[in-house]
Amino acid sequence: MADQPKIKAHSLTGRITYGLMQTAFKSVKRNRGAAGIDKVSIQMFAANLDQNLHALMRDLKDGSFQPLPLRRHYIPKNATEFRPLGIPAVRDRVAQEVARRLLEPIFEPTFHDASHGFRPGRNCHQAVQAVLKLHESGFQDVVDADISGFFDNLPFKIIMAAVAEKVADGNILRLVEKFLRSGVMENGAFKPTTVGTPQGGVLSPLLANIVLNHMDWQLEQLGRRFVRYADDFVLVCQTPAQAEEALADVQQILHGLGLKLSAEKTKITTYRKGYSFLGFWLSSRSRRMRPKSLLKFKDKIRELTCRKHNFEAKVIVKLNQVIRGTAQYFATPFFTARETFHKLDSWIRMRMRCMKYKRKCLEDNRKMRVKTFERLGLLTLESFCWPRPCQRMQPDSSRQAISVRKERHWSFR
Repeated sequence: MADQPKIKAHSLTGRITYGLMQTAFKSVKRNRGAAGIDKVSIQMFAANLDQNLHALMRDLKDGSFQPLPLRRHYIPKNATEFRPLGIPAVRDRVAQEVARRLLEPIFEPTFHDASHGFRPGRNCHQAVQAVLKLHESGFQDVVDADISGFFDNLPFKIIMAAVAEKVADGNILRLVEKFLRSGVMENGAFKPTTVGTPQGGVLSPLLANIVLNHMDWQLEQLGRRFVRYADDFVLVCQTPAQAEEALADVQQILHGLGLKLSAEKTKITTYRKGYSFLGFWLSSRSRRMRPKSLLKFKDKIRELTCRKHNFEAKVIVKLNQVIRGTAQYFATPFFTARETFHKLDSWIRMRMRCMKYKRKCLEDNRKMRVKTFERLGLLTLESFCWPRPCQRMQPDSSRQAISVRKERHWSFR
């Protein structure tokens, strides 16, 4: 793949049609999202959809399109840090989706097979399964790599050079550069952007893959085995010495891209000791939720089951949304921590009993038994595990009695 002759795409602007504009808007609408600095929501944009799409298409084709600055928003990254997001206006998100749909078919065939992030037909679970398969093949030493501020520090020159390798349409290249240089509005002040691609932008994941694809193929030429999901990747080796060499290779390659590894978060470890990847803790003994993911889940449950709140039906609905989302991500065929899910289910029921009776008392287990929560429609994490639990293994009364006894001993504080 890396040795194929470079063939550039020239007439991408001519492929911008009204049908493409409609498809791009439907994708933006499906992903929802907040309004940008112009405060125009998706619903407001859709009120005059034909007029807005025709005007946007005209601006994109004649090169007069100018994106608005991004609206800065921060989300928690960990207990002490926040991740900056850049929220584009709805009009700009549609334009970015148009550009993404034009560029993706050009670059997708060139991407390395070890890349799984933000690609059609690929997901996080496939990335985890790929690295587990490498471990089973004897690659036990791991380079757990973390690029320092990847999206914020990626140089514009590197991004544009990577895109220009396959694209010769000047209008599309200028459009991509306009998105990168659109700037952000923070606390009412405009701040120009001179480096990085905004997290939250529709086009950013594709640009990340385009740039890091160079690293993928260089690692391939060096004989390294790895799995990457966007800027999150691990290298697996057969000996500690190979792991040290692989780490040095990655540092050198990233230096050529204007990036560097985080000294605090990058480490060499082993599959036996374990490491975190895409929300999972992977080790030779178990594949479970990483501690940080577990804490985030429990924080969400605590917020919804505060004792001073009323015990209402809408609480069950909100809890089910959190439980379903977490279970569907983690309850995979390779997940081995079903017992943790069982304990978490018990802890959630304890929180709801405290919410109901405004106290924490073991005797309340008898007042609100497991069967009561089943009638209320509360989902359980364990019910999503593989293999699915068989309800016929024991009578309901026996299962209920066992659950009540266990709940007296388990305490997730």
